[in-house]
Amino acid sequence: MRDNDSATAISVPALPGSQLGERAASPRRLDGALWGFLGVLAFSFTLPFTRIAVTGIDPLVVGAGRAVVAAALGAVVLAVTRSRIPSRRLWLRLLVVAAGVVVGFPFLTSFALQTAPASHGAVVIGLLPAATAVVAVLRGRERPGLLFWVASAAGAAAVIGFTVVTSGGFGGVHLSDLLLLGAVVAAAVGYAEGALLAREIGSWQVICWALVAASPLMLALTAVGVAAHPPTAGVDGWLAFAYLAGVSMFLGFFAWYRGLAIGPIASISQIQLVQPVLSILWAALLLGEQLTPATLVGALAVVACATLAVRARVRR
Repeated sequence: MRDNDSATAISVPALPGSQLGERAASPRRLDGALWGFLGVLAFSFTLPFTRIAVTGIDPLVVGAGRAVVAAALGAVVLAVTRSRIPSRRLWLRLLVVAAGVVVGFPFLTSFALQTAPASHGAVVIGLLPAATAVVAVLRGRERPGLLFWVASAAGAAAVIGFTVVTSGGFGGVHLSDLLLLGAVVAAAVGYAEGALLAREIGSWQVICWALVAASPLMLALTAVGVAAHPPTAGVDGWLAFAYLAGVSMFLGFFAWYRGLAIGPIASISQIQLVQPVLSILWAALLLGEQLTPATLVGALAVVACATLAVRARVRR
């Protein structure tokens, strides 16, 4: 018996430590990519549904009101699960997340899209993954390799390129461009900080507490918006608003922050390169916007670049 056991033990080839690490990490990275894609899929409907909602609801109400509804949902979830209140040292970081993804990005994009075409606004989504990767490097101390940066830059260039082509050019720099740039920075900081917090308190807890923290301000702004411009939306407008509140501002972050937390943040963030492509596809289906060959070519290029970026090695 001992001889057999020894022979069996000797017959099993030993794998180098690096190979063992890579094999163990592969399923985890796949999980992160899948959760990240679910989040991006949820977010990809945001732009078309925002366009539907603002036809009968003031942009201020759309931006703040959806956060109020999402905060109410978050408070219910926290109460039902009897979640512990985060420690004092975490509240400042939760406020950073709230400032970025609950206040900054929704408001800046809402006001920017009052004057900028929706297709032009898609540039924001194209630049956001690269910005998130930069924040992840600075804040999360991740070290992507050369392939990652090449794929990320190519993906951002592809998104901007086909967006410019489909929108007929930038037409000069306007205030809306500065608002969109601010939205990119706000979301990148919120995404990266939220991902780091998710590793400590959980993915869904991060967005729930961030929404609760921002709720007093969002409630006040919603009241001001409703008083100034009472909503006149029909069924379609309110259904679109319900999606923005329940999915774009709430459930979508459950998946997105979980994917980023599994990480690496820099790699998973690049999945968002496909978001503007998906948004344009949904706009064609839901709003009847024209789907051009340039969009299809751009979609293939973006998906290829995102795939390379996600698969690229990132050291932590």
